[in-house]
Amino acid sequence: MPDNISLSDWGRIIMGEVPAEFYLEIIIRAFLVYLLLMVCMRALGKRMAKQISRIEMSAMVALASAVGVPILVADRGMLPAFICAGIVVLITRLIAKYSLHNQRFEQITHGDIDILVEDSVMKIDKMERVLISRERLFTELRAKNLPHLGHVKRMYLEADGNFSVIAREKPVPGLVTLPYWDTEFINEKLKSTDVTICYICGTRKPDNSGHNGSTRCTSCGKTDWTQASIDR
Repeated sequence: MPDNISLSDWGRIIMGEVPAEFYLEIIIRAFLVYLLLMVCMRALGKRMAKQISRIEMSAMVALASAVGVPILVADRGMLPAFICAGIVVLITRLIAKYSLHNQRFEQITHGDIDILVEDSVMKIDKMERVLISRERLFTELRAKNLPHLGHVKRMYLEADGNFSVIAREKPVPGLVTLPYWDTEFINEKLKSTDVTICYICGTRKPDNSGHNGSTRCTSCGKTDWTQASIDR
């Protein structure tokens, strides 16, 4: 076989080594696979057309693996692709049905909700566990027009990877979410307060700690402090 390979053999490179009739067959195969995927996506539910969970992602990858080869490989029939697709749909629907009646099973298969911000304070341990950085969290808050953590009562990371924010009715002084180098805009939007908070997570410094620079944050254990900001 290696002796038959030549970089100047453009016929083999472009057309392959199959009969010309096979390219007409590809049209039929692609049409059948398209119908198969449409039926499977409908059977898997509306979420497959929007944001998908880890189970639905697994189903989609499995479907792609099942239908990819039969389209292009001449000696492979379409029946295995239909069988694989049917099994994927069946397993996915069984998981969805059982998840409705078993919350623990749902958490294992679909994931659970995590609290990233609680009462204007970032939960650093939770963020590390779910691999969310401070800047990633700040990006989401800036996108929701929240310039500091004092606006945030709760921020959740949903099981599907989306962020949900519940704002406070009345903002309190909090950690700035705007880029630190954009001082002109920060001064335009916010003003500093006499409230001292942790620069890492936003926890308020204990009142009895005085001016001791080595005071550790009660939430994250760091010693970096800054002044909280509030809307102008």
